[in-house]
Amino acid sequence: MQYEVLTYGESAFLIKFENEISVEIHLQVKSLYLQLKNIHLVGVISLIPAYNSLTVIFDDQLIDGTFLKLFLEKTKFKKEGVEMAEKTIEIPVCYEKPYALDLQEVSEKLNLTPSEIIALHTSKTYLVYMLGFAPGFMYLGGLDTRLFIPRKDTPRLKVAAGSVGLADQQTGVYPLETPGGWQIIGKTPIPLFSKKKSALVSMGDRVKFVSITAEEYLKMECTWQ
Repeated sequence: MQYEVLTYGESAFLIKFENEISVEIHLQVKSLYLQLKNIHLVGVISLIPAYNSLTVIFDDQLIDGTFLKLFLEKTKFKKEGVEMAEKTIEIPVCYEKPYALDLQEVSEKLNLTPSEIIALHTSKTYLVYMLGFAPGFMYLGGLDTRLFIPRKDTPRLKVAAGSVGLADQQTGVYPLETPGGWQIIGKTPIPLFSKKKSALVSMGDRVKFVSITAEEYLKMECTWQ
């Protein structure tokens, strides 16, 4: 397992793998994350996986930073042993008004019709590379290159929970109401995160978006209230 351990502030280390977004690197990040999690090192208070890195946050009153860095650098962690998850979660999405706030704008910028955007977005099964930004916010890999689009120039102060968006090479769903700059092309009626049930998906799961009508959205929303 090839990576570099970098000092990341006063109480964290950043473990950097090869600088790419790929399934192979994802499996290495996940493997290291699970191994460190299972070791239960006293003083390590948080492990935060990302596309090609893992942040290790520690309490310097409980563990010496120099020792921890050497441990991370010298321990022979196993590359194998982690397989792709077979769990696929289908998420219904309404791509109609009033839920598709930016669909028309995205259509004009990408030179695709709204129907083509919906067809492309629902044609893929996405890998959950990580959760972050907000509790339950999933970063999904595998977006069709024709849907690559920059974030909005001016982020919204409030993006409703369940909003489905595009940003650069990514797609994702806002699990909670938060500020955000992603291009919103639809919304799901299913709650993706709650304090009682935690997140609906986990790192390594797969997600499939399914198009629904506004009428179906309202019916589903009532069943989840």
